Amino acid sequence: MSFVTSHPLPARTALVLSLLLALFVTLAAPSARAAEPAASAAPVRIMPLGDSITGSPGCWRALLWQDLQAAGHTDVDFVGTQGAQGCGFPYDGEHEGHGGILATTMADQNQLPPWLAATRPDVVLMHLGTNDVWSNRSTSAILAAYTTLVGQMRAENPAVTVLVARIIPMAPSSCAACPQRVVDLNAAIPGWAAGLSTAPSPITVVDQWTGFDTATDTGDGVHPNDAGIRKIADRWFPAVSAVL
Repeated sequence: MSFVTSHPLPARTALVLSLLLALFVTLAAPSARAAEPAASAAPVRIMPLGDSITGSPGCWRALLWQDLQAAGHTDVDFVGTQGAQGCGFPYDGEHEGHGGILATTMADQNQLPPWLAATRPDVVLMHLGTNDVWSNRSTSAILAAYTTLVGQMRAENPAVTVLVARIIPMAPSSCAACPQRVVDLNAAIPGWAAGLSTAPSPITVVDQWTGFDTATDTGDGVHPNDAGIRKIADRWFPAVSAVL
């Protein structure tokens, strides 16, 4: 603000005008600050990653989302290139669960990087390996695939947190050796995770195997029924809450 005059102002008048101008600036500044929108924290982006147990329809994801909301964790965004399927109530259902997929195939064919680029997860919930076991892939091959997948996650986000499941038991009628193969894989997962975990990008093992009964918690020896999905959601919940 400026004042133009052809005659010099008296000293007292100049002082009064100066004080009025200072008062105007002081009063206007808080209003301008109040008009600025408050910055809000971005939600934590969570990718459920796996096979049909995660994605077809994978209603443990719906129960987990519901439980997180009820516990006050409303700052989460489930992400993935796959959309929600019906689980009886609305929920944030995006995911990366692909029926029939093998961890070894996902790694060998570099299927994960474009999904990561499209969704940019902060946290990955990985329940993967059931189809590898069914296809008689060795434990060492499955863990090597896990290592490749974690490397791809970290290439997209160096601070990604990985929650990896000791997978639920399986007892399909067509695979007598599968129950023991799952035991063998699950026994090796904690050591693998400890060797690959880092401070910036921790890997936490979530035990989905203990207490899960294929006779009562699945409909076919492999895929969880209503009791099974409740157990899976309950096992993920404390691990996810700890991250949040």
